[in-house]
Amino acid sequence: MKGWALALSWLTVLPVRTDAPEARVAAAAIRWAPVVGAVLGAAAGGVLLGLSALGVPPAAAGLLTVGFLAAATRGMHVDGLADTADGLGCFGPPERALTVMRDGGAGPFAVVTLLVALGTQAAALAALVPAGTHALAGVALAGAAGRAAFAWVCRRGVPAARPGGLGATVAGSQRWWVAPAWWTALAVAGLFGWGWRGVLAIGIGALAVMVLSWHTSRRFGGMTGDVLGAAGEVATTAALVTLATAGPAPAWW
Repeated sequence: MKGWALALSWLTVLPVRTDAPEARVAAAAIRWAPVVGAVLGAAAGGVLLGLSALGVPPAAAGLLTVGFLAAATRGMHVDGLADTADGLGCFGPPERALTVMRDGGAGPFAVVTLLVALGTQAAALAALVPAGTHALAGVALAGAAGRAAFAWVCRRGVPAARPGGLGATVAGSQRWWVAPAWWTALAVAGLFGWGWRGVLAIGIGALAVMVLSWHTSRRFGGMTGDVLGAAGEVATTAALVTLATAGPAPAWW
């Protein structure tokens, strides 16, 4: 259970105390990440429905739910998305991109990417409000899909782009089949909950993560902790938009 505890410590604001992570425990934490994502997503779905029940307009409820998720994860994933966007947007060799990502400031690429990604998530959540309690399951599915992306970014054969930090701790720690196994399980869950739209939500997110991982590996010379956050946000956004595009969940669910 050390991997589960470390996953909670890394991925949430919960005050879970852990020792300095060994490589084996860190690898286990990445495998537990989708479960943590599902819990966070379910909590976010509860916030969304609770706000809606209080009469908060769907658009405001969606935006506040995005804010809740950012707070519940210490903003790490959105920070990774912003830094990755700035790194990909700059000119120069990989060392230049990594320097930009370490800078800590938010450049124009980061700002635009955050506005688009978080705004899209908020709009998708607002569109899920009419689904009622089905929305909770949908947001949980999207949260799990986002964290399943970590295993693909950390697959063997992809080195750390720089020494030190979270990326170096978990780089290459996952067998190639771990992420596909999670995606398959989530697609089955999506099929039972949302029909083929649920399967498509996982599939589109997985494809986007594969493309992002391939591009960032070439651009940065490997993976970083920021890429983990970016992959999680990309997969989550893709899943939410797909689930929300055609209206509420199937009537037979």
